[in-house]
Amino acid sequence: MDQADLIWMNGELVAWEDAKVHVLTHALHYGTGVFEGIRAYETERGTAIFRNQEHIERLFRSADLYYMPVPYTQEQIKAATHELITANNLPACYIRPLVYRGAGVMGLNPLDAPVEVAIAAWSWGAYLGDEGKTKGVRAKVSSWRRISGESLIPHAKASGQYLNSVLAKIESHKAGYEEGILLDSQGNVCEGTGENLFLVRDGKIFTPTETGGILNGINRRSVMQIAADEGFELIERDLARAELYLADEIFMTGTAAELTPIREIDDRPVGGTGVPGPVTQRLQKVFDDALHARDERYLAWNDVVPVRATS
Repeated sequence: MDQADLIWMNGELVAWEDAKVHVLTHALHYGTGVFEGIRAYETERGTAIFRNQEHIERLFRSADLYYMPVPYTQEQIKAATHELITANNLPACYIRPLVYRGAGVMGLNPLDAPVEVAIAAWSWGAYLGDEGKTKGVRAKVSSWRRISGESLIPHAKASGQYLNSVLAKIESHKAGYEEGILLDSQGNVCEGTGENLFLVRDGKIFTPTETGGILNGINRRSVMQIAADEGFELIERDLARAELYLADEIFMTGTAAELTPIREIDDRPVGGTGVPGPVTQRLQKVFDDALHARDERYLAWNDVVPVRATS
């Protein structure tokens, strides 16, 4: 991780090395936190945060689902993010806002523990590597199933829930793959460890439904809009595991991964060749233009930081 100078904590900018919590912080013991992953890009319009408002809105929804009233308004969190990027002089960065239960209460009833907020930002390149973005990554279907809505809340981006993804990620890496794919409790294709999935077959794009236990990713929705604008037919439905092996193309979307092709699943080359296909390449190009404010159609998705950070 590339260390920045400052982190925003509970209304103040503090030195990176001083951004600490008590060892009895409730979230540290029980996972009572929610977070977002957001990226800002260096563009011709200035440093611009991609779909910042949508991320902040989801952060607040996740907090509400887990009974954590955020002690700041959405406007204050947005302003704090702008302040942090400028203070750290980051032309492009990854942003991690975190809402969590602090110290003061131990046990499974967290309602009397304080709700605290931190925002960090740092330089972070391609999550699955630059080569992965161009040539695709190798993935395996994990033996771990995606958490069920009968047990937790898949629609919330909650800290403790990511133990599910951690297990699948470690399993895939130990087996020699870059990424894992989780099935849901019914055995249908769900998502990657931190990404949404799309399959292409016979020119049509397929993706699991929002009711199937996925986190409805903001980049997922962005790519779905781009696909429609580019004239592709996109269908949301349950996807059987075998469809992964029958697909012509497969790609993943997420804030960290952006749009990354999958070239191989369970030692089977996707599409028989393992080479990213034309639909993936087209969507990746337009999506990258949207991220960097190069496409007029999607400029509203870019939240330009008022005072530009400079290289």
